[in-house]
Amino acid sequence: MRRPNARSPKPNSEIKSDPDPIMEPLSIKSFQFKQNPNSRSSSFSRIPKAQPKFNWVTVFFFPVAFVIVFYLSFVFLGQRTPENGRKFGIIIDGGSTGSRIHVFEYKVEGGVPRFDFGPDGHSSMRVNPGLSAFEDNPERAGESLLELLDFGKRIVPRELWGDTEVRLMATAGLRLLDLEVQNRILESCRRLMRSSGLKFRDDWASVITGSDEGLYAWVVANYALGTLGGDPHLTTGIIELGGASAQVTFASRESVPSEFSRSLNYGNVTYHLYSNSLLHFGQNVAFDTLKDLLVSSDITLATKSSEEELTMDPCTPKGYAESINSFNLAPDSSAKKYLSTFHAAGNFSECRAAALKLLQRGKEGCAYDHCSLGATFMPKLHGRFLATENFFHTSQFFGLASKAVLSDLMEAGQEFCEENWPNIRKKYSSLAEEDLLHYCFSSAYIVALLHDSLNIALDDTSIGYTNQVENVPLDWALGAFILQTTAINEANYGWISLISDNFPNSFLIMGATILLTFAACYVSQWRKPYFKTIYDLEKGRYIITRINR
Repeated sequence: MRRPNARSPKPNSEIKSDPDPIMEPLSIKSFQFKQNPNSRSSSFSRIPKAQPKFNWVTVFFFPVAFVIVFYLSFVFLGQRTPENGRKFGIIIDGGSTGSRIHVFEYKVEGGVPRFDFGPDGHSSMRVNPGLSAFEDNPERAGESLLELLDFGKRIVPRELWGDTEVRLMATAGLRLLDLEVQNRILESCRRLMRSSGLKFRDDWASVITGSDEGLYAWVVANYALGTLGGDPHLTTGIIELGGASAQVTFASRESVPSEFSRSLNYGNVTYHLYSNSLLHFGQNVAFDTLKDLLVSSDITLATKSSEEELTMDPCTPKGYAESINSFNLAPDSSAKKYLSTFHAAGNFSECRAAALKLLQRGKEGCAYDHCSLGATFMPKLHGRFLATENFFHTSQFFGLASKAVLSDLMEAGQEFCEENWPNIRKKYSSLAEEDLLHYCFSSAYIVALLHDSLNIALDDTSIGYTNQVENVPLDWALGAFILQTTAINEANYGWISLISDNFPNSFLIMGATILLTFAACYVSQWRKPYFKTIYDLEKGRYIITRINR
């Protein structure tokens, strides 16, 4: 047989004959192979193409470049993004006696809102009456907000209207109405707010709970005092006396039933609060209720009129004469049959006793270990408190300092109640008669509430009577704005805030993490197996051999 690789005789070549030819051994060197350009390797070995190798320049250049780009981007965005420009927010407090708009201007720095509740960052305006006054004509309730919205739009630049949220938060006045009437009043307000040009959603007009109202008041009080975000035991409690309800909120040290317990997360701290709203216990509603009960004889006094047809009124200064038309009694009220005229008795002690009976009504239905106000659970008060709204207005009327004690108020109230009405009118000629009539009752009611019901000592100095801390008004609407704005910015810019709080450490940690990642990639590539493919002539097949680097 002819060998496949035997050379063919050349034509026209001279063939020499050798009688005894000697065969030379085959040598690999005697064979010449050409590399097939389409082949991936030579006939004897298949070596993968050289793989890109990492070097130390690559390892360090890319992470350092990335960190520099990240840093510059963060600084650039922190200085240029619109979040750091002027921003506005609006809350309308739909109170029981009037509606008040609050217009806030603030900035966001590194994802954290920065508030200014002074004159430069907070404006407000109030109109009367409150939304609850439209109970008989709900469709016109929205018109009462028109002047407030115009006020807000004059403050907010026109180009920012579409980014400025407006919320209506109604309180106790609307809570006292039937649900159907509430919804009709709110819908009337929504129609106006939708067309205002400001940013609004229907669910941003609502009736808030009394517990929320107390929580918001607690937030703004502790924000103003600098204790929000700190030790819960160092926070200050809040007691509000509104027109239709009273709120008590503080960090309790004892177990609180779930219906009165609120948890609040702010920063890295969780607060466990007692928060309760006492509907019908607001100053104005309590004043009207007490008179209704006096007329109907549901509350009896120690001192009675010598004339059976007269009803004693210990909470009205002597010398004031009024008739049945002075009372806001329902047309079909059974109390009217007891009333011909009131006899103004002007007796602080009797007024205080009557107010206490009002506060303790229903106590027989208490389902808890102890009830301080009627059938309502109230843990023992401890720590410092701020008494706001009508607590403050009453103490201010009597000229008391914010650090005054209850005994000071009791003395001032007693002197006022027992003064003759003509003298009072002459002394306070600039005040409306309706307002003057409340101060005898309000002074007695506050003592009955704080001392006789909540067991605050008459000489206790841990309670301050104020409506403002430095330049921050203690209005629950500010607390609502703080929580809502903080929550929105934490959701949108939480990662930026996390980095900016401790940027140098975050920068180093991120840089180290990137370096370690690239180093791990380099080591992984360096340890990757390297293979060489060789063709074995004897065995007639390819052999794959691992080669150490």
